[in-house]
Amino acid sequence: MQDGQPTPVHPNPVIRSQRLYLRPAERADLPIFVRWFADAETSRHLAVRAPFSLAMEEKWFAQVVEGQGKSHYHFVICVLPDGRPIGTADLRNIDLENGRAEFGISIGEKDEWNKGYGTEALNAICDFGFGALRLERISLEVYVDNARAIRSYEKAGFRHEGRLRSAHFAEGRHIDVLLMALLRDEWLALERPTSWQISFGGA
Repeated sequence: MQDGQPTPVHPNPVIRSQRLYLRPAERADLPIFVRWFADAETSRHLAVRAPFSLAMEEKWFAQVVEGQGKSHYHFVICVLPDGRPIGTADLRNIDLENGRAEFGISIGEKDEWNKGYGTEALNAICDFGFGALRLERISLEVYVDNARAIRSYEKAGFRHEGRLRSAHFAEGRHIDVLLMALLRDEWLALERPTSWQISFGGA
């Protein structure tokens, strides 16, 4: 890591894809989060309205630690084999009674955009949600002008379910928000290795 103390590299990560793994956030990650989300291009398609300060991140981190495994699961996306963090992903508003959760992601390192890392991270977190949490449904919202993200979600098997017209205001105008989701049966039908197959070499 370029900011703060380095976090340990995980040689045999629990949640992974071919090139990535997902781990919990550490306090040492906070300075790099501030750098990512203070960047206008990075935060353009997020719900962020103002730059994040380190003090704000520290308060957010305390809430993440308290709610991890309860209301949400928050992960740092790291590149194999060196463990370099490039973004964040999460499952939030988890409803285990009904088997549903919402997904969010941001690739903070702009040099790593357009390399398929977002789709890989989404695949890994879906494997975790469906394969470990017994979810029936993972949904997301995406702004209609975020074509790169929409393509990524479609590649991961997510289907369009609806449109919230003029639901997001940014850059002086209202834009539509698209609703997308992946169901358990659709995840099971995907022709790709799961996270645990990649880790252990079998079903």
